[in-house]
Amino acid sequence: MERRSFLQSTIAGTAVAAGLDAKTALPRRLYKDGVKLSMIGFGGIVVMGHEQAEADRIVASVVDRSVNYFDVAPSYGDGEAELKLGPALAPYRRDVFLACKTGKRDAKGAQAELERSLVRLKTDHFDLYQFHGITSMKDVDQITGPGGAGELFLKAREQGKVKYFGVSAHSAEAALALMDRFPLDSILFPVNFVCWQQGKFGPQILEKAKSKGMARLALKSMAHTNWAAGETRKYKYCWYRPVDDPAKAREVVRFTLSQDITAAIPPGDGALFEMAMSAAASFQPLTARESKALLASTAGVEPLFRA
Repeated sequence: MERRSFLQSTIAGTAVAAGLDAKTALPRRLYKDGVKLSMIGFGGIVVMGHEQAEADRIVASVVDRSVNYFDVAPSYGDGEAELKLGPALAPYRRDVFLACKTGKRDAKGAQAELERSLVRLKTDHFDLYQFHGITSMKDVDQITGPGGAGELFLKAREQGKVKYFGVSAHSAEAALALMDRFPLDSILFPVNFVCWQQGKFGPQILEKAKSKGMARLALKSMAHTNWAAGETRKYKYCWYRPVDDPAKAREVVRFTLSQDITAAIPPGDGALFEMAMSAAASFQPLTARESKALLASTAGVEPLFRA
């Protein structure tokens, strides 16, 4: 059976039923130095599993809706996301903010990943290059130590291959330490209603980043909890159970966007991405009453991350 185009996704009808306009252009917020990003970023995982022609249509459709923030990593699909996203973004490269990552902690390994990612993504530079998936103090020590990936980042900026430095972090301790040890421009971290309330994870990273003048980018806005043992995983590229009821999804995305952040990257699934886009297009900050009720609803839910 022929794959349906992205804009024909059944979620479009669901979004309209929930009172959302799936086609409205997204507003933008300040990143740094006058650079503004769409409030919802496009994760490269969304194009995985699609033929190149369909990946091209997906990217064209979101660019048409004012998405200018794209995020990818070499580990997504063992390079598939980069290989699909590069050609799809080629016509728009000068007009978008492209973020990539390296999972390597040493300078030599990071350089090899950087050069390969530049080729795959058909670009001569990344607007943002990030240390990927920092989860421990060991990561921080390796990155900032002699011969660490931090050395490659500084070299790459001098060569014009990287403009801004960032990190994606899943450990509060490691995130706080790296912010003190390396001149980061932004941090990408979970800003999630369950983690915020039940894991006490997020507020401390947000405040530290703000105090250092770093931009804040959000992950896991639509996460609920881990999949239960033996549970059928409805979303192929989503390792956690997401919030997928359209009305509830709108609420949790609003929670994330109500924090002092620039943008959020939804899960790597087309239907879930559409929900986040629709929520952002009609965004209104949560009221204090709405926020209190949402956080209270997390009682007994196990967070993906704890401080």
